[in-house]
Amino acid sequence: MQPGIEQTREGLLSQGYVADRALATTVHLALALEKPMLVEGAAGVGKTEIAKALAGWLGSDLIRLQCYEGLDVHTALYEWNYQKQLLRIRLEGDSADPADVERTIYGPEYLLERPLLQAIRSEDRVVLLIDEVDRADEEFEAFLLEVLSDFQISVPELGTIEARTRPVVVLTSNGTRELSDALRRRCLYFWIDYPDADTELAILRSRLPDVKEATARDVVGLVQGLRAERLSKPPGIAETIDFVSAIEAMGAESVDGETVSAALGALVKDPADFAALDRSRIDSLLRPDADPPEA
Repeated sequence: MQPGIEQTREGLLSQGYVADRALATTVHLALALEKPMLVEGAAGVGKTEIAKALAGWLGSDLIRLQCYEGLDVHTALYEWNYQKQLLRIRLEGDSADPADVERTIYGPEYLLERPLLQAIRSEDRVVLLIDEVDRADEEFEAFLLEVLSDFQISVPELGTIEARTRPVVVLTSNGTRELSDALRRRCLYFWIDYPDADTELAILRSRLPDVKEATARDVVGLVQGLRAERLSKPPGIAETIDFVSAIEAMGAESVDGETVSAALGALVKDPADFAALDRSRIDSLLRPDADPPEA
């Protein structure tokens, strides 16, 4: 029996992931319909964490395929264990029938599983995270269509390998290039934006349950203000959590300009943004309602 929407929401929360009803509904449908889920959004909004939280809640292994430019099928799918094959050829000797040797060395025991094949051949349900799929080439994206359509993989030497148990598939994209319509049609889609202040506070309380309420509110107010600035790389949720942890590690009693300036490297990761946030700008973000200083 599949968990309902509220059970899904509570399950993600048990892993420290705060999901609204819309996201919980999409995850619920991905589980119920056994369809891949494509999650898009800016860097740092929690896309990858969905897969991690799902794996923890379901008690499943997480198999991660990190995409990048130039990723090829063999790196993602399988490779042959060439050293083991060569050893077997030497052991057989010159008298062995070449056809028999070839059939032997291209058997399943000589296959090195990479993430996609590992997920397909798993006896138990796993969570397959295809992270930053937009960084892979269009040719690789086209190859994924077979996997996501039929949950099967073709290995020329072995034939078609069908999934023993369908994995839960989460694809993430930062929007560095446009994904094909064919890939999108095979997935349930969800867009994650930066959280509002109340949601970000809830995330902090979930991930850092011992955080001081005043510290959490001050940091969330600062981060929300920073995202309204024209920064090259606005801080994501991960940076918010890191920043609070840094402040607590410093033993700071309050979130003031001096503390923020000292720990700014945990929150801002771009040199131009770092340079633009001088002490006066930080002070104004911490006290947005304060009157500007007299000239």
